Amino acid sequence: MKDLSAKNFLKGKTLGNVVIAIVLIVLLYILISIYFAKHFFFNTVINGVELSLKAHSDANGIIKNHTKDYKLQLIERNNEIEEIEGKDIGMLYNEQNSISKVYEAQKPMKWISSLFKKQKYYVEDLFSYNAEDLESKIIGLNCLNRNIIEPRNVSFKYSNGSYEVIEEVYGNKIIKDKLVEVIKSSIIKGETKLDLDQNQCYESPKYVAGADKALQTKNLLDKCIRTKVTYLFDKNSEVLDEGLINQWLSTDENLDVVIDKKAVFQYVLELRKKYDTAGTVRKIKTSLGKTVEVKGGFYGWKINTSSETKALLENISKGDVVEREPVYTQRAITRGENDIGNTYVEINITRQHLWFYKDGKLVTQGAVVTGNPNRGNATSVGIYMLNYKEEGSTLRGANYEAEVTYWMPFNGNIGIHDASWRYSFGGEIYKNNGTHGCVNAPTYLAKTIFEKIEPGTPIICYEEEKLK
Repeated sequence: MKDLSAKNFLKGKTLGNVVIAIVLIVLLYILISIYFAKHFFFNTVINGVELSLKAHSDANGIIKNHTKDYKLQLIERNNEIEEIEGKDIGMLYNEQNSISKVYEAQKPMKWISSLFKKQKYYVEDLFSYNAEDLESKIIGLNCLNRNIIEPRNVSFKYSNGSYEVIEEVYGNKIIKDKLVEVIKSSIIKGETKLDLDQNQCYESPKYVAGADKALQTKNLLDKCIRTKVTYLFDKNSEVLDEGLINQWLSTDENLDVVIDKKAVFQYVLELRKKYDTAGTVRKIKTSLGKTVEVKGGFYGWKINTSSETKALLENISKGDVVEREPVYTQRAITRGENDIGNTYVEINITRQHLWFYKDGKLVTQGAVVTGNPNRGNATSVGIYMLNYKEEGSTLRGANYEAEVTYWMPFNGNIGIHDASWRYSFGGEIYKNNGTHGCVNAPTYLAKTIFEKIEPGTPIICYEEEKLK
């Protein structure tokens, strides 16, 4: 019984001690809470002013002293530092402020949370400053008045068959509106340090080396520069490769690869200048053994400038290595000095005579009647080509209509055809009773030509006055 009584006594004493401890702790917590009814919590900062455990009644004086010695340190690029002092901008503590909202926010019974969490507050109307003084101070900052280095994106330089990456330039160009905004905000918040870079006060390059976009652009540039287009002109050729293509490549503000379309177009024009023969002057050895210089007409090779430019741009964008002919609007029979070949129709306007050769052999010949020069309808001199041929056609003009069996146009609505209404051909008929520009032929002659000729065959019209 004695041992049991001792155990009960000790148990009761321990429980009593626990109760006393709890009561003391609660009492202590309440006493501390009473203290914080008129004091700031631990870790309390208001607009940059440290007020931990300070009495509410002391806040005005502490904050006033803070404004007297206030400095905002501007941390700029290249570790340069400038300061804006409160005294230079008329910075004052506004006693008619709403700091009481902080008192209300700090519930005394919740003081313990301040041991583990920063109590940072911002009161909008705590400080004031002279706007004109601040503007004057900002205008005078070195960061706005030093020589400006513009920011530049990462760029690329062609060298030895590939592109080198030229790193971006950050520069020192300030975004003034942004700078003014963050300075004002920092002063009102009582902050003492302002990192201009971290607050995006500088204009910065949009694209930098190492970014995915920069890598993609370099790869595309290297791909384009591998392009090699070998143009085939029969026995001649022109090779376009990186030596010229690199001069046509650049990047835009979005780091997209740009191919200079004007330069490509100009290159195609140079090809045309060198290899087009349409409308050029040619020396023709006639059937009568004399040489005549013929100019005019549209026969010959003619590169399609627009289509070829488009095709070449596509080749470059894909990095193609190809051998090909350019895109032609019109093709001649062959390449070389004599691109007429040995299949053609020869029309001597002066002698009113026509010859048709195929594969170098005379197929047929005969007298014809050409356009009436005295009425302004002379058959145009030049080298043309047969557009098409049509059996059975009605020819219509301003004051005529004629049915023909064999119609072979070579210059718009001018062509060779039979003229069953004529009883004679050749001589000087054309001067008084000539055509509206067409070449009238006897039926047998028109029929033979029609049966043997193919579209694209050269048609040579000349006058002997042009003899050399």
